Amino acid sequence: MKYFIVDAFTDTPFGGNPAGVVLLGEKTPFPDEKLMQQVAAELRYSETAFVQQNGPAEFTVRYFTPCSEVDLCGHATIATFGLLRREGIIAEGSMCLNHTLAGDLKVKVNGHVMMQMAEPQVIVPLLDADYLHEIMAGRRAMEKDWTDMPIEVISTGLPDIIMPVGNMETLNALKPDMDALTELSRELNVVGVHAFAIGDDGYTAHVRDFAPLYGVPEESATGTANAALTYYLYRRNIIKHDEECQFMQGEAMERPSVVATVLGTDGISWVGGQCAVVASGELLI
Repeated sequence: MKYFIVDAFTDTPFGGNPAGVVLLGEKTPFPDEKLMQQVAAELRYSETAFVQQNGPAEFTVRYFTPCSEVDLCGHATIATFGLLRREGIIAEGSMCLNHTLAGDLKVKVNGHVMMQMAEPQVIVPLLDADYLHEIMAGRRAMEKDWTDMPIEVISTGLPDIIMPVGNMETLNALKPDMDALTELSRELNVVGVHAFAIGDDGYTAHVRDFAPLYGVPEESATGTANAALTYYLYRRNIIKHDEECQFMQGEAMERPSVVATVLGTDGISWVGGQCAVVASGELLI
């Protein structure tokens, strides 16, 4: 099996969010699940995508973290289809179909790689905002502005807690209690917390994403969660339909990423960006 390391949501190597991508070839069956899990654990990226080609522009993709399989991963999808374009498997301007455990999604390859997300859904779990703030502050005193905007759980394929904070200082100061956040995520059946602050520097928002339940203490670019955030901002009348958003993520990890999103008038959201292939190799198994 041939594998690649691809940085998504950046056009610069060693920026963005890295993913492993394993190309299986046309109509090649997926390996045993245990083997795919072992490969993901060996590569040690937050997600590794295993890609089966079903037709000229039709693919099935399965996603594994170092700990478990997940239904969908935004940055690994951008990495996958950017790689397929680079390898000449799909052409610039293609509209592809991606079969995932979260459903069948379209992917546009035209400059950016843009993936269709599942229809946004607001989930209403029992959520204690004060307890969440305590967890996200690491149970320590800190200068903070939590803002009066509500906390919501939103899914565009994967459910995330969307947590606003009042300013960049509060966002940068977050240092979650990872054990407590893991337990809360398991209890609420969410991936993790997507925290954001609206700035005044041209980006729609600056964001940080924490998903320790899936072995990812912090992620440098998160497609599904930023799509959920886009819907959150639309519900607050902060953005409009067909307005392209630009989210800056990964600054705290020194891997700056720019995630582009659009919520169409048809209610369909798209997430995407650039990617850079940084390495390839052969799995001798």
